[in-house]
Amino acid sequence: MMQYKASSHIPLNYKVSPRDIVDSTSPTSPAAKGAVTEDDKPDDCGSFVSSDDEIDIEEVSEPVERYADGIYYPICIGDILAGAYRVVHKLGWGGFSTVWMAHDLKHHKLVALKIGIPGNMGERELKAQKEILRTVKDTSHHLTFLDTFSLSGVNGTHLVMVFPVRGPSLHDCSRELDAKTRMNAAKQLLVALKSLHDANIVHCDLNSGSVLWDIGNIDQYAPKMAYQIFGRPRKAPLWVQTWKIGELVKPIQVNRKLLRGNIFLADFGLAVKAGSPVNCKWQSPAIYCAPERFHDIGPSFASDMWSYMCLFAELYLGFVPFRGRSNATTLSNLVRSLGPLPPQWNGMYNAGDTPEDSWYDQTQIPYALVTLEEIVKRARPEIFHTERKLVLSVFSKVFTYLPEKRLTAAELLQNKDFNAIMELYGC
Repeated sequence: MMQYKASSHIPLNYKVSPRDIVDSTSPTSPAAKGAVTEDDKPDDCGSFVSSDDEIDIEEVSEPVERYADGIYYPICIGDILAGAYRVVHKLGWGGFSTVWMAHDLKHHKLVALKIGIPGNMGERELKAQKEILRTVKDTSHHLTFLDTFSLSGVNGTHLVMVFPVRGPSLHDCSRELDAKTRMNAAKQLLVALKSLHDANIVHCDLNSGSVLWDIGNIDQYAPKMAYQIFGRPRKAPLWVQTWKIGELVKPIQVNRKLLRGNIFLADFGLAVKAGSPVNCKWQSPAIYCAPERFHDIGPSFASDMWSYMCLFAELYLGFVPFRGRSNATTLSNLVRSLGPLPPQWNGMYNAGDTPEDSWYDQTQIPYALVTLEEIVKRARPEIFHTERKLVLSVFSKVFTYLPEKRLTAAELLQNKDFNAIMELYGC
């Protein structure tokens, strides 16, 4: 069993003030004259793009105003954090963090630094991570932390979690992979979710961004080797006014040949013990959210299973079947495919939009062109009737409105139709 424990070279929750960081504005800083490695040799800090290309960097980067507002922590390639981690590239970003590739100067390996926004979100994820390490029996398909430290920013403390480097999310490249690899990922994800549920933990935020591909054992790569594999950082100055100089950096692009076919379940910042109250009942993006969560019903194992089936469909079909840019449009499209919502939910909608009376009209029938059967036929016209029947059977076991009617992760793993699909793809 692969399980990571917090390492001892930096105490957990060690706080780093701005003066403890290599100052990017200094003429001797890594960002100013090129990073200095542990053996005092200069290292590559990437390239600033031309002014004409800066818009290309901004389009794939986090919102710059979040730096001006002190929400994100400004970073430059070459910065050394906590005296132990030299930032070498950008991995990605989300609503609650930016994620950077760094070189662990003591252990001479690559790691991922997830720099959270000020507030309690980072502490929530750290608490959930510790609970997972304590209670989940098999964490081989869970992305768990190696270490933590804190950075002091203009609006408070940013918790930094140190992780192994993993690959892109399902969202980024699943369509490019062969069907066997995608179905194998679907089975691994279900196993990971079952392990989480067995420990009485609800993920609450399962979506294509919270599942990462394995890119092999790259932690021993030197930064120069990482640049050969992923390219040198392409960056633009952070033009908004901030307390510390920073850069917008284009995230790494991973060649799909590096993907090993294994997946890791990640992003446990919203995870809770089953039955725990939550402030926000519904989930974003809406296309992965179980319908009851729009109706003021809290997350549960069953709502995780709805989200899982959306991911299963995404891996099998190439897209999530119920689309929508908002909570209301997603529910409207859901009703068109599956029929009216349970009448007892009428009046319970509480997700920020205006509900439609037609959602609960029990005389409504699904639109013929957007039933699940028609969606499967259009998305996978090459499959035979027998396989299509199996897929629709699996969908029906979880894409059911009432949470108590859905199969659990353990039950779906034992379901004959689910396993028949897996056998078709050699999984």
